[in-house]
Amino acid sequence: MDSVNQSALAPNKTKLARTFAKVLNIRSAKVKHETPITDIGQPKFFDEEDDKFQRAIMDAFIAKVFSTISSVKAAYAQFQYAQSPYDADGIQSADQIVVSELKNLSELKQSFLKKHLDDSSPETTILQAEIREQKNLLQMYEITGKKLDSQKKLKDSEIIFLKEKLNEANRENKSIERRLNSSGPLSRHFPSLTLNDFPSALRQTTKSIRSFVRFMIGEMEVADWDIDAAAGAIQPDVVYSEMNHKCYAFESFVCRVMFDGFNHRSFSISGDSDTPTTDEFNELKSFKPREYLTRKPKSMFAKFCWSKYLRLIHPVMEFSLFGNLNQRNLVSAGKFPETTFFSSFADVAKRVYLLHCLAFAVDPGASIFQVRNGSRFTEVFMESVNEEPVKASPEVAFTVVPGFKVGKTVVQCQVYLT
Repeated sequence: MDSVNQSALAPNKTKLARTFAKVLNIRSAKVKHETPITDIGQPKFFDEEDDKFQRAIMDAFIAKVFSTISSVKAAYAQFQYAQSPYDADGIQSADQIVVSELKNLSELKQSFLKKHLDDSSPETTILQAEIREQKNLLQMYEITGKKLDSQKKLKDSEIIFLKEKLNEANRENKSIERRLNSSGPLSRHFPSLTLNDFPSALRQTTKSIRSFVRFMIGEMEVADWDIDAAAGAIQPDVVYSEMNHKCYAFESFVCRVMFDGFNHRSFSISGDSDTPTTDEFNELKSFKPREYLTRKPKSMFAKFCWSKYLRLIHPVMEFSLFGNLNQRNLVSAGKFPETTFFSSFADVAKRVYLLHCLAFAVDPGASIFQVRNGSRFTEVFMESVNEEPVKASPEVAFTVVPGFKVGKTVVQCQVYLT
């Protein structure tokens, strides 16, 4: 939405005022020339007072025109603001105001053309019009302030996300340096992968998912989503010990979608029945998601990434967050959207995909599991993401991150307890 600029409005107002003044001068001259004098004995001060009153009526008329125009501008600003994030009631209300004020302008035009400009108290009309115009201007400034505040929150959210990514990249670089210094060059082939690599890869995948969830919740808050209602729709009837624990509901949803099909060698990617090749694994591990997808938009990973995004981000959700479906359209066309949001998602997709490659490289029969809601908590197969409730037998409210069976090793699933 264009921000309100009072100085930008002044030239239009001045130009319109000059136009009205020019019309008045022409009409005044015409009246003086054509109107016969019927009463020569009429006192001169009566004509002067009548002229002043007529000018006051015209000033009141111009003031009403300007105040009506300002109402149209304020309503249009509200209309733009309600479009992103999408607010159906706000758009309808602004639309009705615009239509109503345009009708008022049309009526004022007809009154002027038909010379029906009677006003018993033009001074009061002028004051009311000025008050109305100032209120409309104040409303436009408030809308601009809200828009700038939303943009600030969005930028703050992106800054936090990018800082986390930077810190994570620095940690990974240090880890790689330590491994290089201690064991020499790393092999880039599947035979070198061992079960010991899996827990580390899973931790990195979980961190990426949680980073994306925090970023997504930030976008939802900027778009005025009801976070409580959204969490309740994902995991109903859950009593959280802390308010910020509702993020675990969103994590569970992201994990459910992203890990769906993990038990299959091809990750249930449509049209494929084999596991990724060594070259694809090594290339994907070396490149950033954007670079890899740009180079190989028809690879198995590209199919995986596109299909998971379309399943994870509902069209209604995308439209409410961004005001359009541009990202979805680009993904459907096999292209990489140039947004921080999609970059964050693509990082999650890459880590989940590589984790699947690693699991099946170590064990062709690798699988995942989760526990049912209401199950009794046991440390053998479960790890709690929150503090265990103070009661004899804590129960599982829902599974946040699934567990894994790779070879003879069982990696605990992460659960939320009540």
